[in-house]
Amino acid sequence: MKSEMEENIWIVIPAYNEEPVIKKLIEDINKFYLNIVVVDDCSTDQTSIEIQKTNAWYLKHIINLGQGAALQTGITFALSKNASFIVTFDADGQHFINDVILMYDEIKKNPTDVLLGSRFLGQAIGMSLKKKIILRLARIYTGLSSGLWLTDAHNGLRIFSRHAASNIEITQNRMSHASQIIDIIAKKKIRFREFPVHIIYTDYSLNKGQKISNSISIIVEQFINKFFK
Repeated sequence: MKSEMEENIWIVIPAYNEEPVIKKLIEDINKFYLNIVVVDDCSTDQTSIEIQKTNAWYLKHIINLGQGAALQTGITFALSKNASFIVTFDADGQHFINDVILMYDEIKKNPTDVLLGSRFLGQAIGMSLKKKIILRLARIYTGLSSGLWLTDAHNGLRIFSRHAASNIEITQNRMSHASQIIDIIAKKKIRFREFPVHIIYTDYSLNKGQKISNSISIIVEQFINKFFK
């Protein structure tokens, strides 16, 4: 039974071409949380049709802007609906809803403004060596950029208090938004902690993931823009 307090939690899901998995993902989350907003970032498949078969709020970008922009659209919408807590949740099925329940319990018992999921404090099932290299490089970049040396700088599972969500404006539209969120947390001295979570890598999520060459290019470009421009 969903409590009145749980009604204040909003789950924000950015989605792009997630037709095979999005409906079941929403239905699984909906067993525990009512307020779900999915931002369709101009998918070219049947993602929009699958979303609209569920009880989730549906928002659509008319052009593809990237995951960062989709997250910001969803967060802004959830704030307009008076959300007390906002969870960001990937659409490819690699996160576990049980981790959201545990994160919510933690942020209520030991208040902070942001809980950042960490697969390296928890468990990463089926992670490839290439993925581990990408994440280690991202951690180094984010540590140098923000001064915050996290165990997992690019985990899409996070929970924000209303105060934190209201103070985080994502302007990096594509994959570099994860580092920008950490930069903002550092600059605005927003209270945060990491929290152990589980990530499962399937053939589907691995195929959806960033190629190592693209990821390295993004990290190098961010580093140059941050320190040499």
